[in-house]
Amino acid sequence: MVVTQENVAVNGSGRLSPQEIADVLRERIRAGELKAGDRLPTQAELADEFGVERGAVRQALRSLQDDGLLTNVSKGSPPRIAQPPAPGRDEPQPTMVGLAPRITAAFSAPHVRIDAACLTAESLIPALGEPLRLIHGGQLKPARIDVRILLPSRDISLAFPVPVDGRGDDDPVHQRWLAMRNAQGHVLRHNLQTLRSHGIDVNITFRALPFTPPVKLYLLNGQEALMAYYMVTRREEATDSGTLDMYDVLGTESLLFSFEKAAGQRDAAFVEESQKWFDALWETITTDLTLS
Repeated sequence: MVVTQENVAVNGSGRLSPQEIADVLRERIRAGELKAGDRLPTQAELADEFGVERGAVRQALRSLQDDGLLTNVSKGSPPRIAQPPAPGRDEPQPTMVGLAPRITAAFSAPHVRIDAACLTAESLIPALGEPLRLIHGGQLKPARIDVRILLPSRDISLAFPVPVDGRGDDDPVHQRWLAMRNAQGHVLRHNLQTLRSHGIDVNITFRALPFTPPVKLYLLNGQEALMAYYMVTRREEATDSGTLDMYDVLGTESLLFSFEKAAGQRDAAFVEESQKWFDALWETITTDLTLS
């Protein structure tokens, strides 16, 4: 679409405003003239086409990036049209449903980086099932996989799970959680290390948090942050030694909220700050964790 005198709005100067330029480009994207992955013309070319200064073009491009329609606006090369969100992508889903497809998508990168802060690895193990199957089947082969997991220390008094009647000298609820934390960590490590047989450089490291995380957080390739709240509830569980009456969380059912760098400034800021938060914990107050 070439801008002509007929579609130039009157704004006092006879030139299109940044918002009007953004509207023209937005319509081209909606109509399919510009498709996902296409590069836009350079800022100089767009300025010539619209008869405006480059500053107006830059403002228009930033507006489209904020709307999630463009990526790489601040880079040296022309920005690209962003991939549209998958159907239902913006709708939060239970962790067990929403986490797996996002982790599978992350494994398409040559260098896979997954950082997680959680109470146990309960949700991660099944979520990794599909990408592991694809790698073992020869359909995926990243060159390197780095996984860092933050889990609560065994030595702290957890906020949850805890017995309803309070902790005693021998806390069976804490021992139950600790056994789950260690067993799931071993399974997660084993499953990932089997990928080394395919020539993939795999590194998985655990560190111990000095507090109970109120949320679970997953960071994928530095591009996406997935977060869910731990909802505390009272429940009972039968064991060989009797029934445990406790305040616990059902983490696999927590709604998972997704934030993606390419979706605009707000999401990008959340991803970047979440990564900084995780890195700061990893490098400062956490300690080496041994799964015993």
